[in-house]
Amino acid sequence: MVCFNSFYQAYQHKLKLALIGQSIFGQEVYNKLRKEGHKVVGVFTVPDKNGQADPLALAAEKDGTPVFKFPRWRAKGKPIQEVVAAYKSVGAELNVLPFCTQFIPMDVIDCPKHGSIIYHPSILPRHRGASAINWTLIQGDKKAGFTIFWADDGLDTGPILLQRECDVGQNDTVDDLYNRFLFPEGIKAMVEAVHLIADGKAPRIPQPKEGATYEGIQKKENAEISWNQPAAALHNWIRGHDKVPGAWATIDGQVVTFYGSSLLDASVPAGQELAIKGASRPGLVTKNGLVVFGNDGKMVLVRNLQFEDGKMIPASKYFSADETTALELTEEEKKMAEDIRAIWKGILSNVAVIEDSTDFFKSGASSMHVVRMLEEIKQKYSGLQLQNEDVYMATKFADFIQMAVRKFRGEDKEEELVIDYISKNVNNMTVNMPYQCFINGHFINADDGKTYDTINPADGSIIASVSSASLADVDKAVAAAKEAFENGEWGRMNARERGRLMYRLADLMEEHQEELATIESIDSGAVYTLALKTHVGMSVQTFRYFAGWCDKIQGATIPINQARPNHNLTFTKKEPIGVCAIVIPWNYPLMMLAWKSAACLAAGNTLVLKPAQVTPLTSLKFAELSAKAGFPKGVINILPGSGGLVGQHLSEHPDVRKVGFTGSTPTGKQIMKSAATNLKKVSLELGGKSPLIIFNDCELDRAVKMGMGAVYFNKGENCIAAGRLFVEESIHDEFVRKVVEEIKKMKIGDPLDRSTDHGPQNHKAHLEKLLQYCETGVKEGATLVYGGRQVRRPGFFMEPTVFTDVEDHMYIAQEESFGPVMVISKFKNGDVDGVLRRANTTEYGLASGVFTKDISKALYISEKLEAGTVFINTYNKTDVAAPFGGFKQSGFGKDLGNLSTAPHSISYVPPITAI
Repeated sequence: MVCFNSFYQAYQHKLKLALIGQSIFGQEVYNKLRKEGHKVVGVFTVPDKNGQADPLALAAEKDGTPVFKFPRWRAKGKPIQEVVAAYKSVGAELNVLPFCTQFIPMDVIDCPKHGSIIYHPSILPRHRGASAINWTLIQGDKKAGFTIFWADDGLDTGPILLQRECDVGQNDTVDDLYNRFLFPEGIKAMVEAVHLIADGKAPRIPQPKEGATYEGIQKKENAEISWNQPAAALHNWIRGHDKVPGAWATIDGQVVTFYGSSLLDASVPAGQELAIKGASRPGLVTKNGLVVFGNDGKMVLVRNLQFEDGKMIPASKYFSADETTALELTEEEKKMAEDIRAIWKGILSNVAVIEDSTDFFKSGASSMHVVRMLEEIKQKYSGLQLQNEDVYMATKFADFIQMAVRKFRGEDKEEELVIDYISKNVNNMTVNMPYQCFINGHFINADDGKTYDTINPADGSIIASVSSASLADVDKAVAAAKEAFENGEWGRMNARERGRLMYRLADLMEEHQEELATIESIDSGAVYTLALKTHVGMSVQTFRYFAGWCDKIQGATIPINQARPNHNLTFTKKEPIGVCAIVIPWNYPLMMLAWKSAACLAAGNTLVLKPAQVTPLTSLKFAELSAKAGFPKGVINILPGSGGLVGQHLSEHPDVRKVGFTGSTPTGKQIMKSAATNLKKVSLELGGKSPLIIFNDCELDRAVKMGMGAVYFNKGENCIAAGRLFVEESIHDEFVRKVVEEIKKMKIGDPLDRSTDHGPQNHKAHLEKLLQYCETGVKEGATLVYGGRQVRRPGFFMEPTVFTDVEDHMYIAQEESFGPVMVISKFKNGDVDGVLRRANTTEYGLASGVFTKDISKALYISEKLEAGTVFINTYNKTDVAAPFGGFKQSGFGKDLGNLSTAPHSISYVPPITAI
């Protein structure tokens, strides 16, 4: 939550202002003040540099505002009288100094009626002086901010008018702080300060002497890295000097400047050693950059290096920096080079001829010109996608052309995704199935090389030998996800671009839907037609739905009590939380992945997902499709293997910020205990014993059909399956008779056969558990009306089963079967409240249902049933737009639904399907 004093109100008084300063910041302050109705009577800025006017001067000249470009205001410590006279001629009532770098005489500072105010990028008195932002980072401050103060004859010592602050992120740079907070909020605050002065409400708060510091502008010779420090201090030193003057060290006898550092919290990566003068331990040149070590053994990753001749390279290319030979250009590429030369000439108008050695920045260009240049190139060559960083990496024209041509040819593209498939000819197609761990955008074997077999439940055959992730793999995957979130392209990507990637992934899933459904069928036992419609179909819908939410996640504006004389405003902002660990079950492998992961990705989080050990294959195929869709490395990581090992470690891992789990209640309880180690968020969808109440005034044939679907859908391996049916006494026998008749018509068999109704149970251990469940029911005295046996054929097939005469105390009345077992209890005619009490006498509360033609009764029942979802005269009708989750020991938190609402609310109106 951020609180600030709002200046969006009707101010009655306007002032005549003199603006003294420069840069785009000064230009924006100038424009905003004019828009608010203040009169800028003069702009005092710096002379043109290399023929380029300052942005503030450009804006003022365009409006016809008087502009003065003084190279200096004082000579030999005394004011230049002609300059002071020119200033006084404009008749300003207040001087506004946004980011002024010149020394202004006190004759000018004190001249106006209201004096002068200055913007300073520090929470004064902390870090006085011109390098305040840099020292905020160098000193490792947790807070940054700015001050607008009244100028006096000291150095940033005048009384404070207003201040604002923000948090400093672990890997924030000067640019990050400036672009995210100091620039946009600073402009608003400058305008607010002028308003307060105009209305006579501006405070003058003396600066305390305690905590006051002053650090001058760093010179290059003073920016050498001292290596005998912890990694965090090294990182602060490097990022605090990035981009000017640049922290440096001596490597191979020459000064090398370090840019783009971040703390690296992972195991030591593989790389080639690089000796650095003064460092007790060699650095490592890795595929991601140069890794250097603090005296605490922790690591810093440096992405770019610059040599004494000005050449900048990716640190990962240190040992191959001189191996690149100049490209021979085609005629088309030569024309492109000349077009780019003309674009450079249009920007660098002060340069007579653009030579190969012309340096873009040394010739007078600024960051503003970088954007202009890239946009002009994009207009002419839409296929050439360049980034701002490319310009900084190749500042000389010849180097820039070589870089641009390589990109134009596609030589800079990331290495092709290497996948070692298991391929099978099945279901009249060839399915290609990845079987390795997917970590940081690569399919790799488990760290210890271990594998396990995943079994086809239709015949007991081995489908593939799958990598079994180790604890080291968990650490790698979490580190990759954390890096992608904090420093990678994903963390910088705007919400709409995230949505574009998710739409593309949904399209790829749809394009491969037959292959995905086939893999799902042979790996989980799902009937192919159901897998195609629900397992895969709803997964595609889920990703499309949440792709649309990416740029629509909103906070709220909250009215609060006013602290006079200020008008206050409070607003909330929804932000991603970081690395999310997702542990999914085996009944709907792909759909549960989609339900859990799509919302996390839409919100900007990164994922480490553990599929069920017995059904890993569609999750790994999904990983392949996510890479092909263009998801950056590290955003999605898939770890097949043991829940007790991988799932447990994810639950405990300090860098995981949330765990989402669907599975058994005992395992959910263990996850909550483990998550308490760092108080990570948890959402749980656990066991169920969903009651379905069938009244005698129902439409009986519909109740039979929907009741069977409520139990036998997906072989009963369904989290919201009706675990117990309560049938009103007067229709009980007829209901049972009709159910048995319909069961006898069901075809049990090969799930790939389009006419199959009922496929195999997911795995052998589960089949054995179901058979034991039925034996327990018989021993307790329930009547086994039909089924209860394994089907005599290869694979793990079980007959659809029906129990009647089930009393409330019995095991099968209280515990979930998670299989094709219909448990029927009779209730007395008209005993609405009695059957409600029985239905609610369970520790679970995931779903429920009621069949009746009486709408009043239906609504009464729906209000009283203790379940997250109530179905009326239907069942299993979930939709991606409706929140889904349970009460009591069925867990908490919601999957699906509206992302702009609170994601963990259990105050939920159940969906009601119209009768």
